[in-house]
Amino acid sequence: MTETKLTFRDLGLSDKVLKALDDMGFEEPSPIQEHAIPKLLEGKDVIGQAQTGTGKTAAFAVPIIERLDPKVRSVQAMVLCPTRELAVQVAEEVQKIGKYARLKAIAIYGGQSIERQIRSLHFGVDVVIGTPGRVMDHMRRGTLNISGVKVVVLDEADEMLDMGFVEDIEFILTGTPAERQTLLFSATMPDEIKRLARRYMREPVHIQVSPQQMTVPQIEQFFYETRPAFKTEALCRILDMEDVDRGICFCRTKKGVDELVEGLQARGYLAEGIHGDMNQAQRTRVMNRFKEGGVELLVATDVAARGLDIQDVTHVFNFDIPQDPESYVHRIGRTGRAGRTGTAITLISAREFGQLRLIERVMKTRIQRRPLPSVMDVAEKQREQLKEKLIKVMDEGQLAMYKEMADELLDEYDPELLLAAALKMISGDDKSATPNQPAAVDFGDTGAEPGMVRLFINVGRQQMIQPADIVRSIASQAGIPGNIIGLINIYDRFTFVEVPKDVAQQVIQAMQESTIKGRTISIEPAKRR
Repeated sequence: MTETKLTFRDLGLSDKVLKALDDMGFEEPSPIQEHAIPKLLEGKDVIGQAQTGTGKTAAFAVPIIERLDPKVRSVQAMVLCPTRELAVQVAEEVQKIGKYARLKAIAIYGGQSIERQIRSLHFGVDVVIGTPGRVMDHMRRGTLNISGVKVVVLDEADEMLDMGFVEDIEFILTGTPAERQTLLFSATMPDEIKRLARRYMREPVHIQVSPQQMTVPQIEQFFYETRPAFKTEALCRILDMEDVDRGICFCRTKKGVDELVEGLQARGYLAEGIHGDMNQAQRTRVMNRFKEGGVELLVATDVAARGLDIQDVTHVFNFDIPQDPESYVHRIGRTGRAGRTGTAITLISAREFGQLRLIERVMKTRIQRRPLPSVMDVAEKQREQLKEKLIKVMDEGQLAMYKEMADELLDEYDPELLLAAALKMISGDDKSATPNQPAAVDFGDTGAEPGMVRLFINVGRQQMIQPADIVRSIASQAGIPGNIIGLINIYDRFTFVEVPKDVAQQVIQAMQESTIKGRTISIEPAKRR
């Protein structure tokens, strides 16, 4: 029986908030959101006992935004956080959830120019998120008026108490109206927190979310760093290196699923997508093909993959890193079932390292970093697979009818050439394009010699680049002989290099994530002036 889950729409939220949540990739409320949001919308005080990474920021941000009065030109809600990092993180999420409601949120904390904060407060702010010390500074200066605050949130209250902020918190709370709504979120409930709740909260509803078991001992976990624009190409290289019998790839949004499936299919991969906008007949068709082996990679959103009971999933790919550790565990738990081992691979950008480290802390594990495979690595892997395939056919025997044909051919042709032709044929390279390679690209006139393509690279003499550096980097990354690289012109800040037309696209793809003398480069066809 399929589990029925509440959606954000079931919680009675406005279209403005629903649209913002959809943009952020939230498809359904987490347990703390599911239980806290309705109570907060009713105006009740709430104590939420939940760990970091359970979605508690949205649990209080959504009701705050829903209950804001756009006609009021003063601070209506305040969130107190123990650290500047958390204050900034909360402010960013509140701003995202409230973007269609035209909400203005600001983070105020020590270490940042107080004059800049004063200017922002002067021009009008709906929600203030701050550390207790800096909030008190503004109160004493008269630059922050909290007399009209309707909602106060104490986020990670136990940490604030551990850091000695209890007196500051009480000072701030006494400056707010007695009839305010108070929300307290804490991972633990020491006596000091309980005392604070008794004194400053009115008949609070207590919501406790038990942390799920965060262990996945049978699953090997890796991550690759790549630029967002290069993620599809990076995934393709990883797929070519991994022995994926059956895999699930998670995207954050429905649009992301559709775009990735289109990109993979264009490259010849057996991929299909599944998400909430598909009707039941479409979902059933895709799932049947996946279970029967007609699809090697199922691309899905978290909600669409819920309740799928699929055996023998060898790999899980996080094309988009999940929003919280709990989602990460749910995703990768699709592999490594019934005592089998599995592999979980996550693609991240430089800006997502913080989220990755949070997942590691909560799971109490280390996710191993791997370097992105080069085109040459992929080619070598494919050669090894081809040899293994040939040897397996020999070991299986039943070659009598082919031996007679082989004898005839060997009488007329060179054995080495015959074997090379046979390998080319079984690899699919006798076709105009290999299964996992896009068709040839027409680069137009780039100003190169006939049969060549002129490429632009964004490094030059100022980076101490020499022709040998260019040749060595292209040859090693793209897996082509250095002697086929043509004319190289190095200028102060850029370089032009010519390569044969039939390998130009291969060179561009291979070099996108590479470095020359420690500098990450960009490469593209030159534009004829």
